[in-house]
Amino acid sequence: MRSNQITIKDIARILGISPSTVSRALKDHPDINSDTKKAVNELANKLKYQPNAVALSLKNSRSNTIGIIIPEIVHYFFSSVISGIEDIASQRGYTVIICQSNESFEREASNAKALLSHRVDGILISISKETHSFDHFENLQEGGIPLVFFDRIAPGVNADQVIIDDIDASYNATRHLIENGCKRIAHFAGPQKLIIGRDRLQGYINALTEAGLPVDNRLIIQADTFEKARNAVGQMIDSGIIPDGIFAVNDMTAIGAMQTIQKRGYRIPEDISIVGFSDGYLSGITDPHLSSVDQHGYEMGTTAAETLFQRILSDESEYVPEVKVLKADLIVRGSSAKG
Repeated sequence: MRSNQITIKDIARILGISPSTVSRALKDHPDINSDTKKAVNELANKLKYQPNAVALSLKNSRSNTIGIIIPEIVHYFFSSVISGIEDIASQRGYTVIICQSNESFEREASNAKALLSHRVDGILISISKETHSFDHFENLQEGGIPLVFFDRIAPGVNADQVIIDDIDASYNATRHLIENGCKRIAHFAGPQKLIIGRDRLQGYINALTEAGLPVDNRLIIQADTFEKARNAVGQMIDSGIIPDGIFAVNDMTAIGAMQTIQKRGYRIPEDISIVGFSDGYLSGITDPHLSSVDQHGYEMGTTAAETLFQRILSDESEYVPEVKVLKADLIVRGSSAKG
């Protein structure tokens, strides 16, 4: 045990439950069953657990600062989210500290420590591709810092979420390609460790299945960057597996695919139609312009920030997390509009 100071996390580890469950059990929360409450309280008494005075003092005071942890600042979607967050924070007289994980788990954990040391009042988070453990988030909560996850969430962490319905949005994008005559549609997928990667793949599969089209695993490619998409298209063409439509997990992947398709002499959308995801500014300057799913990043940022401030200003130390689902819209442009 660390420095003989028993923490909620220590009790959770011994009992094999989450720190948030221990916290709620100690506060006699109605969502926790009586057996769990009894086990937690008995162990807490046995180990002479005392609430962390530093954490409590931090929770009861405010720095008028919030933190953001995002994978990439340069990504159009995330920059739009930041814009929405900063507007709400500014209206409330708060300063924002922005941290970039650069898709690294270690850097994300380091960002969390840095924000904790800066005594921020709350943190908004979109996890990295590499994130496989959520201990750093539970440490923040143990320190009394409310968290709101947006876009990429951490399953199992007791915190609010602001997301879009990725399954439905991907279904609509794929259905659009089908309705425009595509029968061999490839999906350039994101990491399947991330819920959004799995959900976007599922939406694609749902649309194919509903239309009676086969799900061909050769047309499902793990490619979520510009370079990966360029290489993937080249390999597909060389192998003779040529799709007539591509649904890409993000716009940069779609644009990488477009570049190789056109370089190889194929026409867009006459030979191969393409739909991306994010609807960033680049979608309006490609030739032809890129059809894409608008995630409404600014609205996601304002909604996430308002949710966080509700938690910061709330007197409740425990709460039932909310999942706020925003609507995503398919914006049809020249890359998929045949005829």
